[in-house]
Amino acid sequence: MTTQMFGEAIVRREDPRLLRGDGHYLDDLGHDAYAVAFARSPHAHARVTQIDVADALDVDGLIAIYTYDDLPARLAEPLPLLIPHPALTAPRTGHALAPAVVHHVGEPVVMVVASDRYIAEDVVDRIVVTYEPLPAVVGVERAASGQRVVHDGMDDNVAAHLLQEVGDVDAALATAPHRLDLRFEIERSASMPMEGRGVLARWDPDDPRLRVYTSTQTTTSVRAAIAAAFDLADVHVEVIAPDVGGGFGVKIMHPWPEELLVPWAAMTLGHEVKWVEDRREHFISSSHERGQIHDVTVGYDDDGRILALDVRFLHDNGAYTPYGIIVPIITSTQLPGPYKLPNYRVEFTSLYTNTVIVTPYRGAGRPQAVFAMERTIDAIARDLGADRTQVRAANFVQPDEFPYDVGLVFQDGRPTIYDSGDFQASLRKLTALIGWGAFAQQKEQAQADGRMLGIGLACYVEGTGVGPYEGAHVHVETSGRVMVSTGLTTQGQGHETAFAQIVATELGVPIEDVAVTTGDTRRFGYAVGTFASRAAVMSGNAIALAARAVNAKARTVAARALEANPDDMEIIDGVVRVKGSPAEGIPLNQVAVLSNPLRYSFSEAAQAATQFAVPADDDQPPVRDGEEPGLEGRAYYSPPRSTFANGMHAAVVEVDPQSGNVAVLDYAVVHDCGNLVNPRIVEGQIHGGVAQGIGGALYERMAYDEHGQLLNASFMDFLMPYASEVPTVRIDHLETPSPLNPLGVKGAGEAGVIPGAATIAAAIEDATGVPISRMPLSPDELFRLLRSNGTAPLAPLGALGTSIPEPDDQHGGNA
Repeated sequence: MTTQMFGEAIVRREDPRLLRGDGHYLDDLGHDAYAVAFARSPHAHARVTQIDVADALDVDGLIAIYTYDDLPARLAEPLPLLIPHPALTAPRTGHALAPAVVHHVGEPVVMVVASDRYIAEDVVDRIVVTYEPLPAVVGVERAASGQRVVHDGMDDNVAAHLLQEVGDVDAALATAPHRLDLRFEIERSASMPMEGRGVLARWDPDDPRLRVYTSTQTTTSVRAAIAAAFDLADVHVEVIAPDVGGGFGVKIMHPWPEELLVPWAAMTLGHEVKWVEDRREHFISSSHERGQIHDVTVGYDDDGRILALDVRFLHDNGAYTPYGIIVPIITSTQLPGPYKLPNYRVEFTSLYTNTVIVTPYRGAGRPQAVFAMERTIDAIARDLGADRTQVRAANFVQPDEFPYDVGLVFQDGRPTIYDSGDFQASLRKLTALIGWGAFAQQKEQAQADGRMLGIGLACYVEGTGVGPYEGAHVHVETSGRVMVSTGLTTQGQGHETAFAQIVATELGVPIEDVAVTTGDTRRFGYAVGTFASRAAVMSGNAIALAARAVNAKARTVAARALEANPDDMEIIDGVVRVKGSPAEGIPLNQVAVLSNPLRYSFSEAAQAATQFAVPADDDQPPVRDGEEPGLEGRAYYSPPRSTFANGMHAAVVEVDPQSGNVAVLDYAVVHDCGNLVNPRIVEGQIHGGVAQGIGGALYERMAYDEHGQLLNASFMDFLMPYASEVPTVRIDHLETPSPLNPLGVKGAGEAGVIPGAATIAAAIEDATGVPISRMPLSPDELFRLLRSNGTAPLAPLGALGTSIPEPDDQHGGNA
């Protein structure tokens, strides 16, 4: 038996239950609840002139119909602006039910409650809503023109404008030996978790207490929103995330209208009420992401060192800005990646359109940033006839330059300072893993056989572990069971395993004795949520600190019983013992008994803690000053700033010139997230992220027409990669521990998706010689590009056999 579990690649403890079908998701609950359905706007922009429910009132099983006019005053107000920012000068948020004007297809207008979902949907079909259509604004370029305005009372569609600059960009561009002007575009996509959103609410008027189950990434914030909306005390609102079938960012948005309307209906009707999102609703009523156009001007020297980078981009925030401008801020501050940019200016304009709102989707603004930066690096290499790896290496931040201050303000309002990394080492690992040096010969042979192969790579830096805090509670029961709770939620990340590994290591107990609970406000009431690759950094460190407090208390209690010094005690295999004397020890469960002085005994084990069984020290109270009963600890971790993970991806693709189809033949990843809690879980996160990255590069797009109608709002038309489109991903790790937290960890949840589009674009460009400046790229689009370019190759992208020099052979950055 081993209790040193940190860093071990053990299998996930939660998987057997889920694979057997024993999970409990939102729709597995509340079988006797009333069901909710919504009449949603079929128009992207329209005025609601009349709602006629007369034909729906006689349907058997109808419980209630609600429109905006039926809502109580607090619920009729605009939904919260979650993250204000000084640059967000024209914020707009929606309503729980649309009051007068709808601003995107899918906006809720009427809420129906019935005895079951079938009846609720039938009632919705009988409700007649009359609209006066208004002109729609679709696409950021049309929004930027300002010819049509999304929101009344605004002169244009600008929600926010922000500029950050380091150095003197204009002066550096004016004197740069080389200069390029480039444009890049990433289209809209969405996360598409297997389970959509859902809410179940139960009101107990006698307590009074409201219990809400919701498929969310932040139970404590949903609780706060509900309590505020209905003027309830926080302690009278319980919010629980059951098993959640994927989140990927869409479920960090809160409160969704349904998270307020369903609890209100439950309180109003005195009955359980449930709503579960169907797939079309997820397409048109949840949230999307990506959607940016970048104009880049870069100046560089003869070695490819970047002297100045000027980036201006338009960001489509959709119809409202409830989540603020976090996504474009991340794009603007993560765009420099692993490179030293002595002169960098980034300016974005965030624009309203008559489309679904934009909130973070796995990667959260970083895929767009990496696409712009890495495509720029490749363009420099092509212009100079240089190897792409050498141009990257020439611009890397060097290992001895950490912590490295980028000079920008990150999404948490704190400096963007890279805490650790070794980009040169990562690049050497990646080129070895993908076979970069030997690929030229492989490509030449393929060309002789009439095949088009290409190789590409991309680098990124990812801000993770965003604050402000997370907390944890660790409790050793008298049975020896260790109960762990933390407030953030779980959507499949393996928290039950990774957090248990931390506790098993810190407490010296078997992992089988550790039980973990997440996302239940009854167990832990203060938390922020699961997003931004923060769980291991934030809750992991809080759990470690709480477990260390329990460890210290256990050694103190056991030392007192053994008449030893606490500093001479250790916990090994669940026994608190004197170092060097294994026979002198007390099992941890017995220490838990002794930690709680008792007057009454309810078991034989508990007798040891009663007043006549414990040797008395007449000069000390049973519970010493500064101590508390029970073997438990509570701790919070709040970082000074974010940690910054990093990594590099490389891919080999084959392009069919007759069809434009792209096959990804090989994919390699080198990733640095500091100390690894569980390498197997990290690799699983990377595998899933790579699949989403391939989807974003080749398949997934939200296709709106000029009227704001989403043309592919079903899985019949919205394409995602199957397992057959995703190759076996080969992974290598580099561990540069973060100095910012006790565990030395950095986040890993989004790493797999971030450089996917840039990597595959580079490989396609290498295979075809056709410039690739926008993603996703369908076979039809690539075929047209090939035909318009006559498949003539570009200037060579650089010799592929050059080795990566050691750090001391490199000139630092822009020296």
